[in-house]
Amino acid sequence: MRPAAASTQLELFHPIRGDIAARDAQDLMAWPFFSLAKSKRSAPIDFSMGATWISVEAVPEHGMATIWDADILIWAASQLVEARDAGRPTSRLIAARPHEILTFIGRGTGKDHYERLRAALDRLQATTVATSIRQQHQRRRHRFSWINEWRETVDDRGRAIGIEMILPDWFYAGVLDRALVLTIDRAYFSLTGGVERWLYRIVRKHGGHQRGGWSFDVPHLHLKSGALSPLKQFAFELRAIVRRQSLPGYQLTLEHSFGRERLIFKPIPLDPFLAATRRVGLPVENLP
Repeated sequence: MRPAAASTQLELFHPIRGDIAARDAQDLMAWPFFSLAKSKRSAPIDFSMGATWISVEAVPEHGMATIWDADILIWAASQLVEARDAGRPTSRLIAARPHEILTFIGRGTGKDHYERLRAALDRLQATTVATSIRQQHQRRRHRFSWINEWRETVDDRGRAIGIEMILPDWFYAGVLDRALVLTIDRAYFSLTGGVERWLYRIVRKHGGHQRGGWSFDVPHLHLKSGALSPLKQFAFELRAIVRRQSLPGYQLTLEHSFGRERLIFKPIPLDPFLAATRRVGLPVENLP
């Protein structure tokens, strides 16, 4: 049964079918909100830089929401932005079929993938976040979970046919602000490493399509990642990513100066038609 608060205050939003562009929330791209490890993480993220602070806490039963779990939020953001741009009403209460989410984020649709989707929803719901981002001038602490609540919907025979989830106000407001959402390459979902995925998001956020690109000191990147691994291991992973050149749309290089290592990233010029094709996830190799 739908919670009373949801049924009385929120209209049910149904996703758009078909290919749509993948959109990501800039706040989530720029700051350490998720575990980058595939193993369960219970240790909190306590991050502070200037006026920005973030606290992320997990429960031992589920562990912290991971950067792979965040794909569900990318799906939700993409659906909400697409509806907003089409003039359709949106809502924090979203209905979906698991198949639609799994297909969009490049996962399989077998039974094991459905089970992993449920586990991801549990982690997103159980992980709590407190942050000063977009709250700097408010004295109250803003605390939320990535998903306020979620439930499975069933047919007359009791078979699961879909899910409903309620997104938090903080995330929903950021997604509907045109200045706070970026289109990402659908090839992102094929990236397998946690640091690799996190690096693409921060490169896309800061490098964008600026011809001159952007750069960060490696220790600064390590701090912004929120990773539990020591700087030495983090730097080793960065060098491996640079060797592979695996981030879609960007060229990476490392520079050494004054005893410090610095990552430089620049966008790779891409034909506008191919860029649009990749954004909606169509296979470029099959095009004439």
